[in-house]
Amino acid sequence: MPRYFLSLRYRDNGNGFAVDEEGDELPDPGALREHVLDTARDLMRFARVDGIRNWRDCAFEVTDESGNIVMTLPFTDAAG
Repeated sequence: MPRYFLSLRYRDNGNGFAVDEEGDELPDPGALREHVLDTARDLMRFARVDGIRNWRDCAFEVTDESGNIVMTLPFTDAAG
């Protein structure tokens, strides 16, 4: 199963990039999109992180095992 890495970018913070070094194994691109949306929704609901004032200013940059960006998902897509 392919492994994907969901790194978090926050636009208002000069150091606003958190790299996912562990990743998640997912069976296909459809499952990947749902996983990324669910993860963004969970963060917006439950996480409190110093330096992030507004989760809607965040996005996930999803890479594959080769380091290629396969998806960028703004948290505004998950907020709807």
